[in-house]
Amino acid sequence: MADTIELLRNVAIFKDLHDGELARVAQVCRTQEFVSGEYVFKEGESGNRLYLIVAGDVRISRTIPGSGEEALAILKPGALFGEMAVFDRSERSTDAILNGGTKCLTIARSDFELLLDFNRDIAYKVLWSCIRLLSLRLRSTNDSLRSFLAMSMF
Repeated sequence: MADTIELLRNVAIFKDLHDGELARVAQVCRTQEFVSGEYVFKEGESGNRLYLIVAGDVRISRTIPGSGEEALAILKPGALFGEMAVFDRSERSTDAILNGGTKCLTIARSDFELLLDFNRDIAYKVLWSCIRLLSLRLRSTNDSLRSFLAMSMF
């Protein structure tokens, strides 16, 4: 459990939690191992679980009609992925494919929601961390779009 708490401590949405709260999160984590080339999930699937990489790499990609696969990111140990579908209850927006054998901690949506429902302090801290994370991602997207538009004007 100590290893799990240390891993959780470095995840953006759990950074504000103290050791006791991290232990509560660790209790709802499950370990899942994958083989190279295996899909963790595919774009369009229902999302009911988030993942935290313990070991290995995960390629996040989308299939572009007429072009094939476009890799968006290669995630390394300590990275969280799949959380958007858990938060907004929508379909997966990308594919997640294993690059080599990979071990992840997973949290099911139902367990995550129960954890937040029964632990108001954890819910408050996690939700504010999510807001900061989403704001950071939106700013990054805005900056990328601004740069793209500036370059396309020339």
